[in-house]
Amino acid sequence: MAFGWSLHGDGRTPPPGEVVRPDERLSWTRTVGIGAQHVVAMFGATFVFPIVMGLDPNLAIMMSGIATILFLIIVGGRVPSYLGTSASFVGAVVSIRAAGGSTANVTGAILIAGLVLAAVGLLIHFLGASVIHAVFPPVVTGAVVMLIGFNLAPVVATVYWPQDQWVALLTLGFVVVCSVLLRGFWSRIAILLGLVFGFGLSWILDKTAGKITSVQPGQHLVNGVATPFPHFRVNFDAVKGADWFGFPNLHAPDFKTSAILVALPAVIALIAENTGHVKAVAAMTGDDLDPVLGRAIAADGIGTVLASAVGGSPTTTYAENIGVMAATRIYSTAAYYVAALVAILFGLCPKFGALVAATPGGVLGGITVVLYGMIGLLGAKIWIENRVDFADPVNLVPVAAGIILAIGNVTLQITDKFPLSGIALGTLALLIGYHALNALSRARPAPADTGGGVIAPEEKEIGGPVRPATTD
Repeated sequence: MAFGWSLHGDGRTPPPGEVVRPDERLSWTRTVGIGAQHVVAMFGATFVFPIVMGLDPNLAIMMSGIATILFLIIVGGRVPSYLGTSASFVGAVVSIRAAGGSTANVTGAILIAGLVLAAVGLLIHFLGASVIHAVFPPVVTGAVVMLIGFNLAPVVATVYWPQDQWVALLTLGFVVVCSVLLRGFWSRIAILLGLVFGFGLSWILDKTAGKITSVQPGQHLVNGVATPFPHFRVNFDAVKGADWFGFPNLHAPDFKTSAILVALPAVIALIAENTGHVKAVAAMTGDDLDPVLGRAIAADGIGTVLASAVGGSPTTTYAENIGVMAATRIYSTAAYYVAALVAILFGLCPKFGALVAATPGGVLGGITVVLYGMIGLLGAKIWIENRVDFADPVNLVPVAAGIILAIGNVTLQITDKFPLSGIALGTLALLIGYHALNALSRARPAPADTGGGVIAPEEKEIGGPVRPATTD
């Protein structure tokens, strides 16, 4: 059931060894408190990524709450999870905008990707998870996640970092220190703490050192090119003029084929991400959630479609909130409904959105170094956890080619109006290369048996075909 929770024990903190299950809750006062923790946990990334993608953070926050409620209903309350803004589309959005795409093109491409993700979820629900693992084995999903993250490195170097390199460096250092020295919940919100630190530091520098002379993209154009000019790091003019209550700016999506193709690779990352999160929740709760895996993925896709249809950001399940559950042993979906309602209220406050949009570029420079790097390294994490064997050229060669094509933002001009570049080209090369080499490898005749040993089943590596052993 999506609604209706039984009270766990006396409604207080669960005793050692016990957990509050998804269909249970603590007292409503404590449930609201846990919901507030979930809001804080998802908050940093959910409004940072819309800013990075050039989308409305107010709308992103509001739609994340609506998408979370929809997700909980679709999975029947069995998978406690929050749907915040997805980072998987950041690289695609940067590429779309670099090619002259509009915000409507961005949300249109994300909407189509959401539809594909929902269709994949339905496929998994009816056919089982094995069909997805056959098309997107760990070696492929890990590589796609990696190339999505590392493709963003030039954005840090050319857009955010030059706006205020010293604030960027100090913010980066603060985030790193918080991540290492803090423990538990506080460590998981290191990005949010870094944003607060960087914002405060920028304000103090404005008061003590005065204006900074630097480039701000799209501002102070000379012959169409942004040039350095003196400005304060923090500007609250838009905050002062914003209303306390009002609806975010909505817009309809627009569909452009080249933009859609750039956004589609993110679907692979979302499949891997959602699957990992559902399995993590299953391990913590002790429930078998495989029967609802397809529904969870489809719900994420539907949430993305709903959000992007009105101009909002893509959604995904959040590891940050799974971390809150691990720390508290409280898996009650009631807390997620509370968090979702709070997010919707935040989204209806334009003054809050203006404050978020006032985040200095230098602060984003320090934050994005960590965020983009973490996205890329999640791909390596997938490889390690699945013991992918890169001694096998079927794994090594297509991955190497795909990642370089994506990171180097190489362009293949199919026609005058239809280029394939960056993430899209890298993913396509990776998929075609892996499955083509896999098929050729299996079709190749095995070498004659010269007395060499065979590979025992436990020695086989996941992520690529295992060929007969040869002797030197």
